Amino acid sequence: MAKESMKAREVKRQKLVDKFEAKRKALKEAGDYEALQRLPKNASPVRLHNRCKLTGRPKGYMRQFGISRVVFREIANQGLIPGVKKASW
Repeated sequence: MAKESMKAREVKRQKLVDKFEAKRKALKEAGDYEALQRLPKNASPVRLHNRCKLTGRPKGYMRQFGISRVVFREIANQGLIPGVKKASW
């Protein structure tokens, strides 16, 4: 499990990215890179990092499901993800 502060920091960054999205787009189209530099660093979408929705784990994230590989395996083995079953051949 990730620390609650790390999860909260990521949520805070996401809110900041959403808040400045339109302004960043307008400044980029205008070519005003000096004004773009004055925006907060965390307003850049590049600074976001995908985390597991259940545990907050930053590595092994599966974008299709929004969870880490570890949690995915546990949930899939329990049969809680529709259409997913363990491979056997």
